[in-house]
This record gives sequence, C-alpha cells and structure tokens, in this order.
Amino acid sequence: MVEPAILVETLTKRYDGVLAVDGIDFAIEAGTIAALLGGNGAGKTTTIAMLLGLLLPTSGTVRVWGSDMARDRYRVLPRMNFSSPYVDMPRRLTVAENLRVYAMLYGVANARRKIAEIAEAMDIAPFLDRRLGSLSAGQKTRVALAKALINDPELLLLDEPTASLDPDTADWVRRYFLDYHAATGATLLIASHNMGEVERLCTDVIMMRTGRIVDRGAPQALVERYGRQTLEEVFLDIARGGDGDRPQVAS
Repeated sequence: MVEPAILVETLTKRYDGVLAVDGIDFAIEAGTIAALLGGNGAGKTTTIAMLLGLLLPTSGTVRVWGSDMARDRYRVLPRMNFSSPYVDMPRRLTVAENLRVYAMLYGVANARRKIAEIAEAMDIAPFLDRRLGSLSAGQKTRVALAKALINDPELLLLDEPTASLDPDTADWVRRYFLDYHAATGATLLIASHNMGEVERLCTDVIMMRTGRIVDRGAPQALVERYGRQTLEEVFLDIARGGDGDRPQVAS
C-alpha cells in the first residue's frame, strides 16, 4: 500500500481543560490539494501546528510519510514547509536576510540563486533589502510564501495563504500553487476562509467544528449534499451548527 502523505489518528489537544481538537482521524493522499475548513475556534490552526510538530498532541498520532511527528519529525521536516499569518519572521532582519536564514536551515543548495528566483516569482525583489517590519501586510504575506517555497517542499501547509493580498495578487498566487502542484506533484493542505479559493484549488475538503471533523468531500459534492449553491453557504451551515438533511459521513 502507498503511504499517505498525512495520517492522523485519534488526534486530541487540550489547553488547560479546553478541548481544542477532539479525537480526529483523517488521511491525505500524496499529490492531493486538500482543505481544512472551519470557523474560528474549530481547531484548524491547532491541527496544522500538530501536523508540523510545533505542538505535541495530548493524545493520538500524526504521521507524515510514515514518520511520527512527535518523535521523528526531523526525518521529514526538510521535505515540508508552511506559511501562516500567525507566525512572523524576525522583523529586524531584511527580507533577504530572512530568506538566507531559512535557506540555510533547510539546507538549500545554491541559496543565492534560489532566493533570487523565488523573489522574482513572488514579486518581492524590489524590497529584498528592506527590513521585514517595515513592509505592508500584503508584502509580508508574499515574503512568507517565498519562505514556504524556499526548499521546494513536497508537503506544503498553508494557513490563510492569500490573507491581505489584493485580488489580482491573490489570483496570481493561486495560479502559482496550481502550477507548482502540476510541476512537482506536491501535496498541499490549505486552511482558508476564502471559499472561492478552496473551490478553485482543492479536490478534497475536511470540515471542522468545535474540534471535530463533521463532514468531508469534494467541494461540489458538499454543495450538492447540503442542497446549497456555493461552498460558502455550506461553510456557514456547518459553522452555525446546522446539519441540514445531509447523510452522516465518516472522516
């Protein structure tokens, strides 16, 4: 059997008695573009942090290509990367300095050339020599995406990847992700509140509410299951606690 890129089993996380993630199970097959969706407090960001090994589960396991992220994450971290608006890079360093640090951490060969290539691709070359803290929110988002792609990851975890970007830039970034996926066969897992983005990029959607997985399917299949017109309407149904007439679907 082919090992899934991500395998999550009975994953649970408690904070001071608060159950943030409640015994979830799911697998993401290699080469998939999937989404992890839910309202604020659903457990998405906590789940992604555990997928990265940044948080240890209270119980349960996360395996990435068969490696337990609580014990053996250093075996697979060089093949992964992530972007999140909630995780900032050193603000006093310039953009170029930040990217050089991350290129070194990921063991990127020909780092200078790679930084130049990714800076051109993400349209951040004009401010490579500026301190990160002086940039606008949209510019910081593009730098974060450049960092996330610096090691040509086989698994890319993206938390609100187009936050603060203008519509034209956001559209360009989405096309870049699709091209990157087509060229590399990478696995992408995206957490986003932009349902149009999810419908465009993802073939698999995992819906969370209050720490649990409550539904899963392709975007159009979810729309049809709930009798709605758009994925955003489905998202609102789930976030507000309505199950409609949908059948129960295993996670």
